[in-house]
Amino acid sequence: MAGSERDGAWAGMGIGWAVTATLVGGILVWGGLGYLADRLLGLEPRILTAVGIVLGAGLAIYLVYLRFGKGEGNRGGA
Repeated sequence: MAGSERDGAWAGMGIGWAVTATLVGGILVWGGLGYLADRLLGLEPRILTAVGIVLGAGLAIYLVYLRFGKGEGNRGGA
C-alpha cells in the first residue's frame, strides 16, 4: 500500500517536470530562432528575439493545456 501512495506522489512530480521542460523548451527554442533571425537580418534592437520568446511562451502554454489541462468531464459539449 505504501508503495502505491509513493508512486502517485512521484507521478505528480513527473508531470510537474514535464510541464516545466515544455515551457522552458518553448521559450528557448523560439527565442533562439528569433535571435538567429535578428542576427541574419542585422536588426540592432533585438525585436525578433523578444517576439520569439513571447511566441514560444504562448505556444508552450497552449501545448501544456492540450496535454495536461483538458479535463475528462463534459466532453459532449454544453
